[in-house]
Amino acid sequence: MKNLIAELLVKLAQKEEESKELVAQVEALEIVVTALLRHMDKQNQQALIDSVEGALDNAKPDSLVPAQDAEMLHQYVKKLLRHPRS
Repeated sequence: MKNLIAELLVKLAQKEEESKELVAQVEALEIVVTALLRHMDKQNQQALIDSVEGALDNAKPDSLVPAQDAEMLHQYVKKLLRHPRS
């Protein structure tokens, strides 16, 4: 029983580490996208935003992806493009 608990704790620690790494990757991407948007002139910035939003609107999520997850992705992308980090 102790071995099972120890194995579960090790797996949990590994998952937590993977989660931290994913959070760091997402935050790094947010910083990069924000910096790129800030260095673009307004016309090119708007063209990029329209292009990304258009691609998102036309994308059909896989049937295995829950509609709620697809909507969450849309909301995060639009938030990132329209209201980048300060």
